[in-house]
Amino acid sequence: MDITLILKVAGVGILISVLNMILEKTDRKDWATLTTLAGVIIVLGMVLTEISDLFNAVRTMFQLY
Repeated sequence: MDITLILKVAGVGILISVLNMILEKTDRKDWATLTTLAGVIIVLGMVLTEISDLFNAVRTMFQLY
Protein backbone atom coordinates (compact mmCIF):
# COMPACT_ATOMS: atom_id res chain seq x y z
CA MET A 1 0.00 0.00 0.00
CA ASP A 2 1.37 3.36 -0.93
CA ILE A 3 0.39 6.88 -0.07
CA THR A 4 -1.68 7.46 -3.22
CA LEU A 5 -4.55 5.38 -1.87
CA ILE A 6 -4.56 7.40 1.35
CA LEU A 7 -4.55 10.65 -0.61
CA LYS A 8 -7.40 9.45 -2.84
CA VAL A 9 -9.52 8.50 0.18
CA ALA A 10 -8.76 11.86 1.81
CA GLY A 11 -9.66 13.71 -1.39
CA VAL A 12 -12.98 11.92 -1.70
CA GLY A 13 -13.66 12.60 1.98
CA ILE A 14 -12.98 16.32 1.63
CA LEU A 15 -15.06 16.57 -1.55
CA ILE A 16 -18.01 14.74 -0.01
CA SER A 17 -17.74 16.82 3.16
CA VAL A 18 -17.85 20.12 1.25
CA LEU A 19 -20.70 18.89 -0.92
CA ASN A 20 -22.57 17.73 2.17
CA MET A 21 -22.17 21.13 3.84
CA ILE A 22 -23.41 22.95 0.73
CA LEU A 23 -26.44 20.69 0.42
CA GLU A 24 -27.29 21.06 4.12
CA LYS A 25 -27.13 24.88 3.83
CA THR A 26 -29.55 24.82 0.89
CA ASP A 27 -31.99 22.66 2.89
CA ARG A 28 -31.53 19.51 0.80
CA LYS A 29 -30.82 17.06 3.58
CA ASP A 30 -32.03 14.07 1.58
CA TRP A 31 -29.48 14.76 -1.16
CA ALA A 32 -26.80 15.34 1.47
CA THR A 33 -27.50 11.90 2.91
CA LEU A 34 -27.35 10.32 -0.54
CA THR A 35 -24.03 11.98 -1.37
CA THR A 36 -22.57 10.81 1.94
CA LEU A 37 -23.72 7.27 1.19
CA ALA A 38 -22.26 7.50 -2.32
CA GLY A 39 -18.95 8.67 -0.84
CA VAL A 40 -18.83 5.72 1.54
CA ILE A 41 -19.53 3.32 -1.33
CA ILE A 42 -16.83 4.92 -3.50
CA VAL A 43 -14.22 4.70 -0.73
CA LEU A 44 -15.23 1.13 0.06
CA GLY A 45 -14.75 0.23 -3.59
CA MET A 46 -11.28 1.79 -3.59
CA VAL A 47 -10.22 0.02 -0.39
CA LEU A 48 -11.79 -3.35 -1.20
CA THR A 49 -8.77 -4.64 -3.11
CA GLU A 50 -6.46 -3.77 -0.22
CA ILE A 51 -8.75 -5.59 2.23
CA SER A 52 -8.74 -8.61 -0.06
CA ASP A 53 -4.94 -8.57 -0.19
CA LEU A 54 -4.83 -8.36 3.62
CA PHE A 55 -7.08 -11.41 4.01
CA ASN A 56 -5.02 -13.35 1.48
CA ALA A 57 -1.83 -12.49 3.39
CA VAL A 58 -3.37 -13.63 6.68
CA ARG A 59 -4.60 -16.82 5.04
CA THR A 60 -1.13 -17.51 3.66
CA MET A 61 0.58 -16.65 6.94
CA PHE A 62 -1.50 -19.04 9.01
CA GLN A 63 -1.78 -21.59 6.17
CA LEU A 64 -5.58 -21.52 6.13
CA TYR A 65 -7.42 -22.88 3.13
